Amino acid sequence: MAETTGIALSDDRARRAGGQGLSIPGQYRGEVSPVTIGNHLVGPGCPVYVIGEIGINHNGDLDIALQLMETAARAGCQAVKFQKRTPEICVPPDQRDKPRSTPWGVMTYLEYKHRMEFGRHDYQQIAKHAGNLGMQWFASPWDVPSVEFLEDLDVVTHKIASSSVTDRELLRAVAATGKPVLLSTGMSTLEEVDAAVEILGTGKLVILHATSTYPMPPEEANLRTIPLLQRRYGVPVGYSGHERGLQISLAAVTLGAAAVERHITLDRTMWGSDHAASLEPGGLEHLVRDIRVIEEALGDGVKRVFPGELEPRQRLRRTTA
Repeated sequence: MAETTGIALSDDRARRAGGQGLSIPGQYRGEVSPVTIGNHLVGPGCPVYVIGEIGINHNGDLDIALQLMETAARAGCQAVKFQKRTPEICVPPDQRDKPRSTPWGVMTYLEYKHRMEFGRHDYQQIAKHAGNLGMQWFASPWDVPSVEFLEDLDVVTHKIASSSVTDRELLRAVAATGKPVLLSTGMSTLEEVDAAVEILGTGKLVILHATSTYPMPPEEANLRTIPLLQRRYGVPVGYSGHERGLQISLAAVTLGAAAVERHITLDRTMWGSDHAASLEPGGLEHLVRDIRVIEEALGDGVKRVFPGELEPRQRLRRTTA
């Protein structure tokens, strides 16, 4: 994949980007600094930041949301993520009155979207539960009022969903919070990502490589984009996966993914659009377990003789002239 030039950061933008001097994407070859999200460092040399994407898999039921948080905590995730929308803004006018069959009967699409949203009291319960579980929670705001809503709850970070990469009003609102930002890049060109990074800056940015096919076939994973994005922007790069199974997410870690986000569910057969591409509790536990094994196995890249090799080295090695 060719790397093309795109943004040129202004002096002010460069200062807010952490003084890295990034001016031409594709030319950054310095050391990538970790980003601080709450009490976690995300970046090279740090434990992979594993996010359980609850999204809308709670089906508007706070009990299910709390169970999914417990599932993520048991598996060893550092964070869970939700989605926050203002339906009147996010639902196109021509879609609002369309009927939709739901587990709660037939209702308009706008009514359905309201039925799926959590309010302030719900999120206060979510925040309290996250604290009790010792994990972080945050959400993808889909509109500016949702950014304000989440800021009022003092989330540790904001996530830009792939669908929002070109929503400049939203990007500006998120950038103005000064919080760390996770930017998903599904269904985006490099030029579109360039424009988003121009607004967000790079000082507190983690980019997530993603392909927005649900579920995603292996041939669309394109994992070699992970090192490309890191070279281009000089920021930690992770992976947001929508595939079935674990292999692709684990391969992303071997390619340097600093964070891994996967949708989670209590049962893939539950009603809803995202459950089929989600991990059930057992799969999530295996994912986190295997990520930690891979982290250890990758090592530091320095060739050496390890303690376990000393005895066979002495017993088997022959040196000849």
